[in-house]
Amino acid sequence: MDLRQLAVVVAVAEEGGFTAAALRLHTVQSTVSTVVRALERDLGTPLFHRTTHRVALTPAGEAFVPAARAALVAVERARAAISPVHGRVRLGLVPGLLTDVHRVLAGLRDAHPALAVEVRQLGRDEPAHAVAESTVDIAVSVPDPGDPAAPPGTPLAGEELVLVTAPGGSRSAPADLSGLALVDFPRGWAIRDAVDRAFTGRRVALEVDDLTAAAGLVRGGLAACVLPASAAARFPDLTVRRFATSPLWQVAAIHRADPPAAVAAVLAHLG
Repeated sequence: MDLRQLAVVVAVAEEGGFTAAALRLHTVQSTVSTVVRALERDLGTPLFHRTTHRVALTPAGEAFVPAARAALVAVERARAAISPVHGRVRLGLVPGLLTDVHRVLAGLRDAHPALAVEVRQLGRDEPAHAVAESTVDIAVSVPDPGDPAAPPGTPLAGEELVLVTAPGGSRSAPADLSGLALVDFPRGWAIRDAVDRAFTGRRVALEVDDLTAAAGLVRGGLAACVLPASAAARFPDLTVRRFATSPLWQVAAIHRADPPAAVAAVLAHLG
């Protein structure tokens, strides 16, 4: 019995099939089947019930998989204790999220030079599915607190939403934005979704799909814009106006339970 066999069995159990496990492990279905059959022969018992349409754990498999998963986690922790974090992590982002992603990636590069991070863009409704299908290891999204079906995630640092206007003027934002012309982002952008929930009566006069373009419109006095404070900080010449009761921009990272060392390292920098 070796670690590769354990990883393959866990992948089949978590993905619900040999083909899906092969996609997750970047191999072919026949290799996954061969590895599982060899381990079953070694153990002297089948781990999976195989039918035409589905794969399910046998009682022996139900007992084996949690122990195998724990063994893999223990190995990752032991490796991390004596060597730098390494490997590859796929990070999925909804448009408009992590406007300072360059700083996050630079910090990870400095702290963990052997760790490779791939960034992929996800649609608004994709994060939970992308993690479940193992197309990404971490998906960062803005959960809707009013949606009971919203997937659980690890909350990241929350921040306030602020009103950004042309240079000069008041530092206080009006509670009612209905009298302002606003520039906003397309539906499906994380910022747009959060602002839609916080300010239902506002008037969107302009719509762009780029933060720098939005800042240019604000700078020219054509519109104001509601942004997370970290995004507003990218444009220090603009006036940041704060609301008396500040709406909160809360971001969450969706990932599998018991993340390996590489994923945990990325989560630590995101938080």
